[in-house]
Amino acid sequence: MKSLHDMPDRPVPARAALDRLFELAEVLGGIMQRGMAEKGLTTARAGVLWALFHGGPVTQRALAARLGVTPRNVTGLLDALQEDGLVVRGVHPTDRRATLVSLTHEGRSVTSALRGGRDELAAVLFADVPADQLDTFVATLGLVTERLRAVGADSPE
Repeated sequence: MKSLHDMPDRPVPARAALDRLFELAEVLGGIMQRGMAEKGLTTARAGVLWALFHGGPVTQRALAARLGVTPRNVTGLLDALQEDGLVVRGVHPTDRRATLVSLTHEGRSVTSALRGGRDELAAVLFADVPADQLDTFVATLGLVTERLRAVGADSPE
């Protein structure tokens, strides 16, 4: 895939759409940061809680792989979350060498509250958008997201 810098001049509507995406990312990112900060979370810690909320208990190694971080990094995140009472580490039922990570009751409550905030925001943003327009919007965002991932995968690190 070509890098963004190698693309010929795009038509004005495409540039305007990208400008809107940048604006959306900034506004949405700010809202998300405030919501997480209100719960005492960083983006990385919220990502751990979200992964456990959706995937259930998992080994530390599998959690690190799911999040795309090193096992050492996930250990630091889990230390902080465990200290805050949001996760618990326990013995794996079938592999005594592995540590199983789970959400605590408080961790489930915090994550449910984050999901509730997301659902409320979705209701406010899209309440009066006709279903066919929302379907088109979701499909277009999916296509754009796939293309951004492809561009990002081709970028040197």
